[in-house]
Amino acid sequence: MAIKISTKITGFNVIKPEAEAPAEERKQQEQIAAESNVIQMHEKVERPDMLIGSTYKIKTPLSEHSLYVTINDIILNPGTEHELRRPFEIFINSKNMDHFQWIVALTRIISAVFRKGGDVTFLVDELRSVFDPRGGYFKKGGKFMPSLVAEIGDAIESHLRMIGLLKDDGLDEHQQKLVEEKRKQFDDSAKKAEAAATDEFPDGAQLCMKCNTKAMIKMDGCMTCLNCGDSKCG
Repeated sequence: MAIKISTKITGFNVIKPEAEAPAEERKQQEQIAAESNVIQMHEKVERPDMLIGSTYKIKTPLSEHSLYVTINDIILNPGTEHELRRPFEIFINSKNMDHFQWIVALTRIISAVFRKGGDVTFLVDELRSVFDPRGGYFKKGGKFMPSLVAEIGDAIESHLRMIGLLKDDGLDEHQQKLVEEKRKQFDDSAKKAEAAATDEFPDGAQLCMKCNTKAMIKMDGCMTCLNCGDSKCG
């Protein structure tokens, strides 16, 4: 179908064949081809003869023997800009054989999830949400653990943060200011308590029910507080 041009032609442009694509477009195509050769984590990745890993010690009041959690990592695309370190397998060892059966099952499942690839950070939340019906415990440092499984999840979280799969969220400005205020209040109250404890009152002084200070002694047959002056004899 012919098209009639009714206006004056002010310019024209020749469309180049596909074989003469711009250099920028060819560069993009080469980059896409290179990225297609990048190895991502999946279950068909073969285990190399040597893996690097870390071992975490778990000591709980539930057992006299410690648990040792070892997580081995695989390095994908080594020496390139696409180099990745990803968890590949996990082992848990202990002298305590009470939990042997479910620990072996847990390590095999977690290792299978690692080798599947994708986002494996969800394991941390899943394991830390397991509660022991007998109650949890506080680990060293005051952190509460609802179960032994949750502490295994805590060890996995530490490892994922170490290799960079999990990032520290940190506190925003408002939260940081609140923490600093609470810490200052605690320090002030601790200083007051320390100052009160260093007051020179006789040894064996009893607690005064009026000022809540151990400064109540017997004077002239009456119990008298050396701090506030309260006396049982009026």
